[in-house]
Amino acid sequence: MPTYDYRCEANGEVYEVRHPMALTIKTWGELCEVGNLDLQGIDPKAEVNKVLTTAGVVSSAALKNPGVPPCMSGGGCSGGGCRV
Repeated sequence: MPTYDYRCEANGEVYEVRHPMALTIKTWGELCEVGNLDLQGIDPKAEVNKVLTTAGVVSSAALKNPGVPPCMSGGGCSGGGCRV
């Protein structure tokens, strides 16, 4: 199940919860129910907003060897290292 971050507008804190992709959470009460969180005296009708994050996204430029190995593109591997 995916993990999402939500910002509570009443206290400014960000909370991480797991829930199905199809679920839409709009209020603090809904977030507390889904995430098993304590209401903390905050109005259950207080607005929460999903925080967009880039977790899990990796740019190929950040990889040590972003290109396709030579043996996968028709070339040969030096020393037979690929063994593909």
